[in-house]
Amino acid sequence: MKILGIETSCDETAAAVIEDGANILSNIVASQVDIHARYGGIVPEVASRQHLLTVLPVVESAMTEAGVVWQDIAAIAVTIGPGLAGSLLVGVNVAKAVALAQGLPLIGINHLEGHIYANWIGNTKPVFPCLCLIVSGGHSDLVLMTGHGEFKKLGQTRDDAAGEAFDKGARILGLGYPGGPAVEAAAQKGIPSLPLPRAWLKGSDDFSFSGLKTALLHLVQARDFSDSSLVADAAASFQQAIVDVLVTKTLEAAGRSGVRQILLAGGVAANKALGDYFTRHSSVPVLIPPPDLCTDNAAMIAACGYYHFQSGQVDGYDIDVIPSLSLG
Repeated sequence: MKILGIETSCDETAAAVIEDGANILSNIVASQVDIHARYGGIVPEVASRQHLLTVLPVVESAMTEAGVVWQDIAAIAVTIGPGLAGSLLVGVNVAKAVALAQGLPLIGINHLEGHIYANWIGNTKPVFPCLCLIVSGGHSDLVLMTGHGEFKKLGQTRDDAAGEAFDKGARILGLGYPGGPAVEAAAQKGIPSLPLPRAWLKGSDDFSFSGLKTALLHLVQARDFSDSSLVADAAASFQQAIVDVLVTKTLEAAGRSGVRQILLAGGVAANKALGDYFTRHSSVPVLIPPPDLCTDNAAMIAACGYYHFQSGQVDGYDIDVIPSLSLG
């Protein structure tokens, strides 16, 4: 069974064809990173206009690379939220138009759930119950997954998400955009020796990184950061503080929940330090998608759509975007 996935929740225009929820036949992503880098962050209006320019060529490329025609496609899965309203509308309306023209079923997908299903792509087969840590630019969520489509949110960010913290930390250190890869690259040359706080929020599975960001700002304002080695040490210390909290709180929740696996998902899951720290400290298996499936892509949307379609979900052509859509 072949599913076409379309993803336009933020600043990546993506389309993919996935077979049986696991095999990638094509996975095309048109990035807008270079466009938004000049602004130091994503400009929603610019993002939606760029989606309009690229979405049809990206869908056509995905179909061509997969070597399929419309008669081969069983359904179209598209992200309906969460995300930027203007960006989401582009993908959803294109999916509606194609589904109507080709007489195909339409399936609306939660972007966060899609990130989780990146773990099903390839040869990996997660085992329930599992604990999902979704870490991206807009989300830091801990979700208990007991079966396909069965989620219970245990914790979330109270302020800045992990990816947002990386972006702001990189801006404070003058490392550029996007912040996650920039901080990670600088941290590889440094030592995590500078004193930065961790917000443990005892008795809660929630996260908070706003105070860490403020502490980094005060540190930079108080010292001479013209020395590149000090910048590298600050990046390493900042990254380690985020990793410490994410890993520690996730493992504590995993212990209480009795899960059989931990699944990482979202752009921050591509951070090697985070993955290595989990591997060293977790007593249960930790699954991490390849880096290109951690960041926004349509393969994960199509994979998720496969399981929704298998369970009988088909949405109407009146489906709408939900920018604040949550999971669990």
